[in-house]
Amino acid sequence: MGDFKPRFIKPSETTSYLDKDDSTVVEATNFVYNRFVSQSIETQRRRLPIFENRNHILYLLEKYQTLILVGETGCGKSTQIPQYMMEAEWPGQIGICEPRRVAAISLANRVADETATLVQSDTVGYAVRFDACSNKPKIKYMTEGILIRELMTDPLLKSYSAIMLDEVHERTLYTDILMGLFKKILKKRNDLRLIVTSATLDAKYLKDFFNFGSSNAKETSTILSVHGRQYPVDIHYLAEPAPCYIQCSVETAIKINESKENGDILIFLTGVDEVDRASKLLLEHANSIEDSKKKNKFVVYPMHGTLPYHDQLKVFKPAPEDHRKIIVATNIAETSVTIPGIVHIIDCGFVKLRWYNIDTHTDSLIVLPISKASANQRAGRAGRMRSGKVYRLYTEEYFNKLPDSTPPEIVRTSLTSVILHLKALGIKDIIHFKFPTPPPMKNLKSALEILYALDAIDINGELTKPLGFNMAEFALDPMYSKVLLNSGEFGCSEEILTIISILQVETIFTKPSTGSSIVKARMRRRLFEVEEGDLMTYLNVYNGFIQSEMSSAFCHKNFISYKSMKRVLEIRKRLEKILNNYGIPIISASGATPLIQKCLVSGLFPNAAYLHHSGVYKTIRGDIDLYINPDSALYTITQPQWVIFCEVLHTKKLYMKDITSIKDEWLIELAPHFYYRTSYRDG
Repeated sequence: MGDFKPRFIKPSETTSYLDKDDSTVVEATNFVYNRFVSQSIETQRRRLPIFENRNHILYLLEKYQTLILVGETGCGKSTQIPQYMMEAEWPGQIGICEPRRVAAISLANRVADETATLVQSDTVGYAVRFDACSNKPKIKYMTEGILIRELMTDPLLKSYSAIMLDEVHERTLYTDILMGLFKKILKKRNDLRLIVTSATLDAKYLKDFFNFGSSNAKETSTILSVHGRQYPVDIHYLAEPAPCYIQCSVETAIKINESKENGDILIFLTGVDEVDRASKLLLEHANSIEDSKKKNKFVVYPMHGTLPYHDQLKVFKPAPEDHRKIIVATNIAETSVTIPGIVHIIDCGFVKLRWYNIDTHTDSLIVLPISKASANQRAGRAGRMRSGKVYRLYTEEYFNKLPDSTPPEIVRTSLTSVILHLKALGIKDIIHFKFPTPPPMKNLKSALEILYALDAIDINGELTKPLGFNMAEFALDPMYSKVLLNSGEFGCSEEILTIISILQVETIFTKPSTGSSIVKARMRRRLFEVEEGDLMTYLNVYNGFIQSEMSSAFCHKNFISYKSMKRVLEIRKRLEKILNNYGIPIISASGATPLIQKCLVSGLFPNAAYLHHSGVYKTIRGDIDLYINPDSALYTITQPQWVIFCEVLHTKKLYMKDITSIKDEWLIELAPHFYYRTSYRDG
């Protein structure tokens, strides 16, 4: 970088951003922040911006079938609207659909507190994947996947009088499926009300999508905007593009710290590696300030989902006296958590997203430029409690060329689960199904090919009996469902239950932020690693956890996430119950590792790769170059000739994650319809 210093320019006017939600949560970060906690519940409810719209909301729900409510997080829409409807004696159940399980649980608990009831009472409850403590409550919080499953047994949702689709601006896979399904349901149920809520949303587009009235008929949908607390935010741009946004973010933070402007700093980067790199650079500078006993001291806290719980909590605590707090975060700080005290935002201008790779048949994590909507969400973090400043590490001209919104998940991820669930719901013509944003035809074709190879659908595109219908019952990737359903035949259902359960959590390992702990964590992890690869390593970790009598001390000693392991136990228990319902015996392979590997191949065979003579792995179909992830158990040992993988991480290269070594003859034996042997392979 040399003597490069970021030089910012300001646009012609100050931009204001709406406040953020006081109670947002993230999958790996389960806290609720509420600055009015010392006040009474009723006072807190009345102070929410949505309160003054209470009667107007109830009126619109009486008059229109669909209400598009645009309200910045913090206005109270997720907790208050269901209560307003209950207080107005709205008939039937009121369902609130959340994109994340922790949000559903936390919001249900919050409403239970506000209504002075228990969360498993007749008033409020929740239902999430592998966990439900609700029977038939008046207000029911649930994840999108749960609502899809309810639709399988009750296509018209007759027990509900109203459904709220929350946080629609995230445009998750299931959000778009549900919106397409509700377009059909609302035409058949005039008494059902749909509330679509979002922080940032193209409301006019969705109003038209749900409007069934003609020009001469009454409209069936309407829009309401709820304004939150506004604080001015100054936006600064770079005069010239940054050669390295990581280095530039560090230099910008140091420059802000040297100024007389107070307030904490939040830096947005794309992933854990970038966060760790920037944190290390800032920590070196912070230590030099401490050693020289200068002023302008600061502390550095990384923020990402794989951090140990106690490290995540640090970002919410005030900085030590005479210190400034600098937080280096992934995009989980964009909408998922609210950190008090933030005044300065440094935005790198990029984000890591899942993107479906047709050649590898997997979702790859790739780094892409953010959208204008995401940039504004990030900027809003600075205007949460007072006026703030945003430093965008790109030019204003670059910002103007960014897309308005992030591409919906349905156009950039695997559609195998989508098609399986739509087929189970009786939707035969997937191609002409009314999605809010139609997915690419090539993605649909790829998903149909995979489902046919898994024997989930037949040549006519219909679900097979019983396998296809059974696979649709699982809230899992169809490949994992196939492995589970085959595990009884291979005599290893105990081990497969464990492996598939572990794959449902983000990670079972914690990633320390300090140098000495990083080395120690790596050494402890090697105690569990085996030459068969990552999935067998996970199995060893689980067995060690069980042998320790599920001890938190065992997890702390070995840098394993105790919270994740408890979640694995919950998921495993639920999956075992489903296998029992299908009559699949729960038996152990008793150390016969090849049986487990073969069972994994029976469902994961599309994700196979071989070691090319050039030293890189290549997919068998597509001949795509792949590399072993540096965190893999196979990275430091002699690499096997054949592997299967569960995920691909796309940075500068395509890295395989969750890898298991296999034998090539297993592919021919278990998937002869997908692979065949040739006598010559072109190098």
